[in-house]
Amino acid sequence: MQTILGSGGAIANELAKALTAYTKEIKLVSRNPKKVNSDDTLFTADLTQPDQVITAVKKSKIVYLTVGLTYNTKIWQRDWPVIIQNVIRACLENKSKLVFFDNIYMYDGNNLNPITEHTPINPSSKKGKVRAAVVHQIWEAVEKKGLIALIARSADFYGPSVKNVSLLTETVFNPLSQGKTANWLMGIHYKHSFTYTVDAGKATALLGNTPDSYGETWHLPTAKNPYTGREWIEMIAKELGVKPKYRVVGKTMVQFIGLFVPFMREAVEMLYQYDKDYVFNSDKFEQSFSFIPTSYMEGLKEVVATNYKK
Repeated sequence: MQTILGSGGAIANELAKALTAYTKEIKLVSRNPKKVNSDDTLFTADLTQPDQVITAVKKSKIVYLTVGLTYNTKIWQRDWPVIIQNVIRACLENKSKLVFFDNIYMYDGNNLNPITEHTPINPSSKKGKVRAAVVHQIWEAVEKKGLIALIARSADFYGPSVKNVSLLTETVFNPLSQGKTANWLMGIHYKHSFTYTVDAGKATALLGNTPDSYGETWHLPTAKNPYTGREWIEMIAKELGVKPKYRVVGKTMVQFIGLFVPFMREAVEMLYQYDKDYVFNSDKFEQSFSFIPTSYMEGLKEVVATNYKK
C-alpha cells in the first residue's frame, strides 16, 4: 500500500496517477477524499488528530505528505508542527517510509539564482520559518529515531490540474482568459521558474519507489531558462489568443489589495521571490534519473488546451 496524505490537490492528483506505474494499492487520505484512479482506496482523516493519522497510515509501505494548508501564516504556525509530528509518529509505528513534498520557502531569500539543494536554509518569511522547522523535524527523526524519509522540493508550480491554487493561475491565466488585465508582482524583467505539476507527480512517485533516493533532498524536474514575467504573460496570451495586457503590482498595491483579498495579504511577505531572478535548478534529479522536464511552451499549451479552450 502506498498512501497519499493530503489528497485532492494538484500535486496529489498527479502523484496518484503516477503511482499506478508502481502499485495497484493506493490510498487517498484527506477530510473529503475523492478517487483519482478507479481502484483507489479512500480514507477520511484529519491530519491534526494523531490517532486518525496512525490509522490512515496503517499497512502503508510508503507515505507521501502533500497536504496544502490554507495560505495563512497563523494556520501554518498552528497546524504544521502538529501534522508533521503526527505523520512522523505514524510512519515510525507502521514502519513506513516518508516522502515529504516541499516548497522553497525555507531557502535564503537573497540566493535565488540558482536555487539548488545546497542553497542555505535561511528563511526570509514567517511561512518560510515554519517550513524550515518542518524540515528540521524530519531530519531529526531520521537521525535520532530511524525514520526513512526524503524531501521532494518544487518551485512555484503550474499545470493542467491546477485550478485556483497557483499564483500564475490567479494572476495571469485566469484574468487573461477572461479578457482582463494580468497582474505581475514587483518586476516584469526578472526570470521566474515554475515546476510543471505532471512532471512533479511523476518524479515524486519515482523517488518514493527508488530505495537509494531516501535520506536526501531532491529538487523536482523543472525546465531550464525560465521566462521573465513579461515573457510569461506574452506566451500565455499568445496561447489564449488574446492581447498581453498586464500591470506590474508593487508592494504598496499588494498591501492595499490585501485589505480585501486574503491571499494577497498573505503574499506580501513572499514578494522577495519576485524582485529578483528566481531560477530553480533540478540538475541532480535530471542527471540521476535521465529525466527531461517538460518545456515551458509544451506545458503552457497543455494548460490552455485543458482548462481554457471551449
